[in-house]
Amino acid sequence: MGAVIDSGSFATQKEAIEEARSHGDSEVLVGGDYDDSEGFFVRPTVIETRDPGFRLLRDELFGPVVTAYVYPEKEYEQTLDLVDSTAPYGLTGAVFARDRAAIELADEKLQYAAGNFYVNDKPTGAVVGQQPFGGARASGTNDKAGSMWNLIRWVSPRTIKETFVPPTDYRYPFLAPDHSGDGTR
Repeated sequence: MGAVIDSGSFATQKEAIEEARSHGDSEVLVGGDYDDSEGFFVRPTVIETRDPGFRLLRDELFGPVVTAYVYPEKEYEQTLDLVDSTAPYGLTGAVFARDRAAIELADEKLQYAAGNFYVNDKPTGAVVGQQPFGGARASGTNDKAGSMWNLIRWVSPRTIKETFVPPTDYRYPFLAPDHSGDGTR
């Protein structure tokens, strides 16, 4: 795997790994090594936390560090609420399930949590021109590349209305006074 983009990214990944190591309810399961002696290399790292409020579950790291929370088996719906309320971001999300009701519940509960929502597929790799790509919340809007709505970002739409029969009165016909006395016009 290649290096992370720069020293700032390296520092972010290193800080996250060390935070996980020192956090009482978290553990580095895989990886956790980093080296900036030549380049900014961070080994792909998997962290497990038992704390559903752990910072690394909500902050974007943009590197090869992922944090997992194993939710209690009987608390699926509450966990969906937790996912929905955890982060200010909403770019992509995924649910893996065989149970159709579980998928539909996730779709309903997480409708504003991700601009791109994947079912039984990895939450990366939107194909430009085949599906729109964008987010929700602090991740932006869904008018990114791959969608016709992206065009609005690059143009200034203008609407033109032309009337060929000039108006003779400023009032609209449906606003004309009722002169018949019987409620009809």
